[in-house]
Amino acid sequence: MSRFDDDIQPPVALIFDWHGTLVDTHDAMFSAMEEMLPQLEELGLVDQLLPEAECRTEDDARLVRYIRIYRRLHPRILAERRVSRTDIFNAIFGDNKAAKWIAHKAYNQAYRKYFGQVKPFQPGAYEYLSALKAMGIKLAVCTNRNREFLDQELTIVDEGRWQSMFDATVCADDVTEYKPDPEVILKALDELSVSGGKHIWYMGDSYVDMLTAHRAGVAGVFYNGAGWEPDRIGSWFTRRDAPAAVLDSFEDLMDLLALLERGAPTQFRAPPAEVRPKPFPPPERPEPRIEPDWHPAVVRLIRPAVILFDWHATLVDTLDAMYHAVDDMLPDFHKLGLMNRMVAPEDSKTPEDARLVAYVREFAKLHPKVKADRKISRTDIFEVLFGEDQEAKQVAHKAFNHHYRNHYGTVKAFEPRVREMLEGLRKLGIQVGVITNRDREFFEHELAAVEETGWTHLFDVNVCGDDTPLRKPHPDQLLLAVQKLDYPPDPSVWYVGDSTTDIIAAKRAGMTAVFFNGAQWDLPWLNRIFPGTHKHPDKPDVVVNDFSEFWALVLACEIGPP
Repeated sequence: MSRFDDDIQPPVALIFDWHGTLVDTHDAMFSAMEEMLPQLEELGLVDQLLPEAECRTEDDARLVRYIRIYRRLHPRILAERRVSRTDIFNAIFGDNKAAKWIAHKAYNQAYRKYFGQVKPFQPGAYEYLSALKAMGIKLAVCTNRNREFLDQELTIVDEGRWQSMFDATVCADDVTEYKPDPEVILKALDELSVSGGKHIWYMGDSYVDMLTAHRAGVAGVFYNGAGWEPDRIGSWFTRRDAPAAVLDSFEDLMDLLALLERGAPTQFRAPPAEVRPKPFPPPERPEPRIEPDWHPAVVRLIRPAVILFDWHATLVDTLDAMYHAVDDMLPDFHKLGLMNRMVAPEDSKTPEDARLVAYVREFAKLHPKVKADRKISRTDIFEVLFGEDQEAKQVAHKAFNHHYRNHYGTVKAFEPRVREMLEGLRKLGIQVGVITNRDREFFEHELAAVEETGWTHLFDVNVCGDDTPLRKPHPDQLLLAVQKLDYPPDPSVWYVGDSTTDIIAAKRAGMTAVFFNGAQWDLPWLNRIFPGTHKHPDKPDVVVNDFSEFWALVLACEIGPP
């Protein structure tokens, strides 16, 4: 048991959240979220995302940024499997009820394909619920789930044994507002014929649940089945809306009730000691995400005199225009004679690359998962499709540019304060440049358009895809940039980019390769795309997940030995 308030009152009624508290529906929930989030643009919700400066926590701000760019859940959320769709929508839309309503409706549409994948969140849930009923505590469920889903899941979970457990159930479509509005709890109190107060407990697994309890005037009990660290939980709450108790399992719940019964022996119909089941183990903790081992904290790099940056998906976000153009151009591969020039499966770097080639060859479009992930650039796509066939890649780039003219123009800073970071580098006396496979007609327009005032003055040099005969991953563009700066190509030149082609180009140019992991690949995936084999030897010198890590890395080199 993590903690409880000394003045906590024995419960007359115990109202439960559903997902993440009583049951585990993560598989269905995350499947539905991953189907719904790519629809944000057509739903008109991209512009409704909460500005990062208005987010409640730094984690929420990073989630907003990630979803804005990639239209999918942050990999750490997928790895930890700790948060609900309600948490996600409240984090990314704040108090915008209209946006959340549209998002919940789209989610429900997707969830219809997956619901039914439901199991008790922890072993012994039925036995613990039975003990609570035997103690005379009224039981209810309040959930943002729609009635059609909850009723069906009640018939499935634990072979339907839970259906008689609850004196009331209130779903999102039984009320007019979603949590954290208190309406769901207030309606449950009405159905239970009990008045509100601290003798009513609402037990849930999220900040939203505790906020809902606070607004309903009942005691919030935080169920930490996901295994959050105590300091992390404490950081979410103020003194006013903090939970009355934090419990790691239903065994903790029974311990707390037994403690309260000793202080008020007549409170319950049956003492907890007489009805509680044999102890069941707590919920299994999620597997931790494995972070990259090329970490700025341990790497030793030469102090940079020149830092060159990739453009797309590193300094700026132009993913929408890029993917629209790729969608438009792939059907042209037939008439361009490119279908038969794609690499053979045995020449692909990874099985995923081989599957991408096979899919494009058969359907003349990107696999839906590639578009959903939004993690690779057109340059990477062409490298996967054509390997060392430079002529085929030149034809593909030309076709891309033809279609990109219909979409380009929307360009945003990849992160907040990128401009300040670039200005800070210049104040340190570091020369700064951009290397991009984008043609100059597009790059110069985007450079002048970003953040309305443009970033033209922030760079000492820029080299575009049509400035050299060969584009990245060949080193020609990087070598031309340092030639223009009259500086030698050595490890004191850093090249920062988000793709395998960027890292290959940097290593071939003899420069320090900094992988910008904005897409948040984990260590197993990084090891797959940078295998370090004889055939694919190039690996980054360091991996940074965002520009705050990158800035810290630069400063560490600045104060370190020259």
